[in-house]
Amino acid sequence: MRAMVISRFGGPDVFELQDRPRPVPGPGELLVRVVASGTNPVDAKIRQAGSWSGIPFPAVLGYDVSGVVEEVGPGAAGFKPGDAVFYTPEIFGNPNGSYAEYTVAAASIVAHKPPGLGHVEAAGIPLAGGTAWEAIIRRLAVRPGETVLIHGGAGGVGSFAIQFAKAAGARVLATASKANHEAMRDLGADVTLDYRDTDVVDQILREAGGAGVDASFDTAGGNVPMSTQVTRPFGRIATILPPTGDLDALYVKNQTLYGTFLTREGARLREMAPLFERGQARVIVDAVLPLEEVGKAHERLDSGHGRGKIILQVGA
Repeated sequence: MRAMVISRFGGPDVFELQDRPRPVPGPGELLVRVVASGTNPVDAKIRQAGSWSGIPFPAVLGYDVSGVVEEVGPGAAGFKPGDAVFYTPEIFGNPNGSYAEYTVAAASIVAHKPPGLGHVEAAGIPLAGGTAWEAIIRRLAVRPGETVLIHGGAGGVGSFAIQFAKAAGARVLATASKANHEAMRDLGADVTLDYRDTDVVDQILREAGGAGVDASFDTAGGNVPMSTQVTRPFGRIATILPPTGDLDALYVKNQTLYGTFLTREGARLREMAPLFERGQARVIVDAVLPLEEVGKAHERLDSGHGRGKIILQVGA
């Protein structure tokens, strides 16, 4: 099978096209023919200096899959060859990601692809969408009528978080640079704020009626201290990166802080799927590139620019 492989950490030029043996599904596993693979910032972090991930060389990166079941391993239930599926592969210790024509995964982390979505769109959902779902729906448990603040609303996780919070019936405040405000409003943000404004805290408090928002989600990192200032007493805060800075207000205001690190599970994908089927959530695709141009995708990831997912077209 074709695969884009790294044999060392480094820049976007470390990828090499190789012909590798097709993996064989073990007990409880599925062999999936990859049609499209999403790319994510974590891919670039691992490529740059990912010894923390425990991935042995040579390695195939890639943690968003939409494809078709090719084989079903012993004891793997709920799927058959020909089923269209999507999922996010495990990261730690896994050298067989989705930048390849085939990959294997435990059936427990896989879900049937929403029929109304193409493979390109579906490949942009599992990792970023799953992270946003875990924070907004499961941890923060956003309810109708609440006001929610999303830091970094234009990013991959943030764009899903806006849509999920709106679908839950919340009023959404979202931060990003001014160039991204229109895109956030298109996703459903009620109020857009420039995180670089010196009075952004005062702006948020005014929009929240003075008492503070009910819940806050930091998708960008470094915003938990601000969240404690602008979230009401007994409010909830979630973050996808370790919190740093002065968190005294978290204690004084009896707030709850949730760390959000995505575990892999098919159930979460099944929970999310109806929103995409009903048109209450959508994937913002920034670019579609052939598998062999994964280096170009990583150049974009390294730049931090772009307003959506960069998807690799792997198969047909």
